Amino acid sequence: MELIVSTELEFFLYTQHIKLRREKERLLQLTKHDEKENAQLEAEAIERTKVVSRNIMGKYSIWRREDNENSDNLVRLMREQLIMARVYASIAQSRNNLRLLRDLKLRIRETTRALGDANLDSDLSRSAHERIRTMGQTLTQARSELYDCGLIVRKLRATLQSSQEYAQTLKKQSTFLSQLAAKTIPKALHCLSLRLNVEYYTLPPEKREFPSQEKLDDPTLFHYALFSDNILAASVVVSSTVRHAQEPHKHVIHVVTDRLNYGAMRMWFLANPPGKATIEVQNIDDFKWLNSSYCPVLRQLESAAMKDYYFKPDHPTSVSSGSSNLKYRNPKYLSMLNHLRFYLPQIYPKLDKILFLDDDIVVQKDLTGLWSIDLQGKVNGAVETCGASFHRFDKYLNFSNPHIARNFNPDACGWAYGMNVFDLKEWKRRDITGIYHKWQNMNEDRLLWKLGTLPPGLITFYNLTHPLDKSWHVLGLGYNPSIDKADMDAAAVVHYNGNLKPWLDIGLSRYKSYWTRYVSYDHPYLQQCNINH
Repeated sequence: MELIVSTELEFFLYTQHIKLRREKERLLQLTKHDEKENAQLEAEAIERTKVVSRNIMGKYSIWRREDNENSDNLVRLMREQLIMARVYASIAQSRNNLRLLRDLKLRIRETTRALGDANLDSDLSRSAHERIRTMGQTLTQARSELYDCGLIVRKLRATLQSSQEYAQTLKKQSTFLSQLAAKTIPKALHCLSLRLNVEYYTLPPEKREFPSQEKLDDPTLFHYALFSDNILAASVVVSSTVRHAQEPHKHVIHVVTDRLNYGAMRMWFLANPPGKATIEVQNIDDFKWLNSSYCPVLRQLESAAMKDYYFKPDHPTSVSSGSSNLKYRNPKYLSMLNHLRFYLPQIYPKLDKILFLDDDIVVQKDLTGLWSIDLQGKVNGAVETCGASFHRFDKYLNFSNPHIARNFNPDACGWAYGMNVFDLKEWKRRDITGIYHKWQNMNEDRLLWKLGTLPPGLITFYNLTHPLDKSWHVLGLGYNPSIDKADMDAAAVVHYNGNLKPWLDIGLSRYKSYWTRYVSYDHPYLQQCNINH
């Protein structure tokens, strides 16, 4: 009997030994798998750092040490120390290691305070080096007492997931706030408009007129069309155009604005005449022919469906829904000033050619060469933007709609609005405005394209656009932080298309000087409204 019990006990111990050995082997395999996976993740991270744009991310990597004129090595080291300190603090708390937990929390507070809002090493306080040293000592102690590879990996993965979710939230907030900033009229610009309006309407009628108005209909001169409700932006366009004109007395600039800014716009150019050039300022409300019975987009803008689209809070594309189409709900699309570009022959019936300019551009060279370009029977001369795939037709138009699919090539090149030379004689011959009306009527439910003027422009001038040399018009200064400086300096026109306009605080600082050099910040009107460099 004792022999049987002894044999059973030995067998039980043997099986337990085998079981423990197998569990140990599996644990070893898992540990090796984690180490292999971590090595793979590290290798992938190194590769990613090599392809990230140097213009945006700089040269730093925690695995690659390189010189950098704007070094952020210490800043990144401190941020990485904070990540590891929080991981070890979590482990210390779970293991009831109160002494180490207290030390880690103290170091986290000190490092966070020393780091502040710094993005570069030069922004750090003098105490940063000491904080790095003491944090390093505490992390070394934590590693010796708490190191557990598997647990640390899980904690870091949880931190990564949380950070990614937080980054997505910040991205949505940033998108919303940038759209809000782009839509909002800065207080200083509102002040400028009000002051100029008051000045204008106190002038006697005989002092409200511009000189040389007989040149307005002369087709032998160089004519420009500028539609804007932004006095400061319009002033930069006019000032930069005239400054670079070789024969300014031959240039005529036609400005159209809305009723609210009509007096202010006239007052600005009465007080700041464009040298020898001729200027005209008109009120869009004086175009009696521009009414809802003639203009489809005006009729659509007055519809209940369009008002719901813009103003109803529970509409599917409202801000609260987090829609990616938020940009299409910009109030600029409600302004007929944005659609006047499709009525140039109606506004200027006696002209043969006209150069259309957006109010967010800066002219850097004489533009008279554009009038001598042979458009080869086309109506629109524009710089094409098909260098990137997102500037082709299929990114602007709904090719699931049969009307679009039958009539247009999805791979056709887009082109840029903002600086366009139009042959008005050819425009009238081909009834371009009629083509625009046809497609605008078909898009009443916004099923062919969203909103804006570029999609209907691409449709209206399809196969009727002559490509200009890219040096005439460089785009992207309102959204792209990495435009080549040589391209900008060589451009005849630079364009701040996008939300980051140069007159807004959110404008990209590296591009602002191209615009601000044409603003007279010492002007009394600007001083009174606190418009500063």
